[in-house]
Amino acid sequence: MTLNYFKNKKITVFGLGLLGGGLGVVKFLAKHGAKKIIITDIKTEKQLKKTVEKLKGFNNIELVLGYHRIEDFTKVDMVIKNPGISWDNKYIKQALNKKIPVEMDSSLFFKLCKNKIIGVTGTKGKTTISSMTFDILKYAKKNPVMVGVGQASVLDKLEVLKKNSLVVFELSSWRLSALGRAKLSPSVAVFKNILPDHLNYYKGMKEYFNDKKNIFQYQKPSDWLIVNSDDEKLKEMLLTVKSQIVEFSLKEQRHGRSVFCKDGAIYINDGIDVRKLVTTDELKLYSNHSIANVLASIGVAFVCGLKLDEIKKAVTKINLIAHRMEFVDKINDIKYYNDSAATIPQASIAAIESFNKPVILIAGGSDKNLDFSELGRVIAKKVKGVVFLKGEATEKLIKEIKKNMPEREHTKFEIKDSMRKAVEEATRCAEAGDIILLSPGSASFGVFANEFDRGDRFKNAVKNFK
Repeated sequence: MTLNYFKNKKITVFGLGLLGGGLGVVKFLAKHGAKKIIITDIKTEKQLKKTVEKLKGFNNIELVLGYHRIEDFTKVDMVIKNPGISWDNKYIKQALNKKIPVEMDSSLFFKLCKNKIIGVTGTKGKTTISSMTFDILKYAKKNPVMVGVGQASVLDKLEVLKKNSLVVFELSSWRLSALGRAKLSPSVAVFKNILPDHLNYYKGMKEYFNDKKNIFQYQKPSDWLIVNSDDEKLKEMLLTVKSQIVEFSLKEQRHGRSVFCKDGAIYINDGIDVRKLVTTDELKLYSNHSIANVLASIGVAFVCGLKLDEIKKAVTKINLIAHRMEFVDKINDIKYYNDSAATIPQASIAAIESFNKPVILIAGGSDKNLDFSELGRVIAKKVKGVVFLKGEATEKLIKEIKKNMPEREHTKFEIKDSMRKAVEEATRCAEAGDIILLSPGSASFGVFANEFDRGDRFKNAVKNFK
């Protein structure tokens, strides 16, 4: 596929949305000569007002909002769907039955991109690894381009690529589903972990894992997979991998290519020699969770041909990124941390367990049909206090906490409908030396636009409180 493909085509964009992805697709198609762009979304024009306003001045656009028309899926040259729309959607099925190509921004990017792509996935940690990898490659002057991280549109990144650019692409299970249908995988793949998530979208863990496996499913023997061998499910799948493997682990790895941590230092095993790279004290990181992410990024740097001294210089410059165990401020000897990207229980558990000081947790939110039993046990056992954000997941989490508390200890559970109130309540309960941690363990929709909005409101609330 080339950029000329879109010239004079009639294309439906299925899902405009509010976060910029659909808008980015429309701008891309208009720039590359699409004859007509039909934009359809079940949300109304009033609900999509902010995005619709940004479409003013575009020619050959037709808005179909608040409903869908079957002809927009069966009498067009292509349908490009929003990542959150299922392949089982009845309109998508109609398009496929009529042999109309259905794409996503990820599959189009892979088909159009001529540069080496480093794809990063995992239930948790993929954004941190993508950002760390980008920083290492940038420090080593490898001209990287970041794609798929946060809310930025994807296809316009094609235009900033230079001949020698390396692409670092964060790949969700949804975006990987489109790659699976196109039988495409990145030449360098990173797989951090597999945990229960998006079970409001998938029928079960098997379907979710199958989409994630597309990160390596279509790799060639000359390609690379950097994989977390501490995750038992990922370790079991290694027998099915056709590409070359670099394992990363928080335990010593004596066989094969690997990056591992031992006695406070990080080592690289190239399959023949084991060499010490850096001590963990030299890193601006403080938890096993963060160190595991940097191990994965080191694995990418290694297979991309960086020298050990280049990797060492780069990793010692890395800082943690926004919304992921982000230190916000210290007020009256109380430290505030923003871990809003913890949208599943396991991520909150990891955050809680990374501190050895008393934690007052801000948790809860919207439900993705996840199991909160383990998080409930950890909170009851290890957390000094909890302030809850309003949502269906909150009710489930409170029930699990109560199961692990003696009846006489059952007290009133504070549920707040705004971040400002939650921060005020947490601070009121805190003492000098405590940690106030926003690590919700659940989704953000309902009260907040997304997890980034939730984290930003936490930071603003702390700033205003100060």
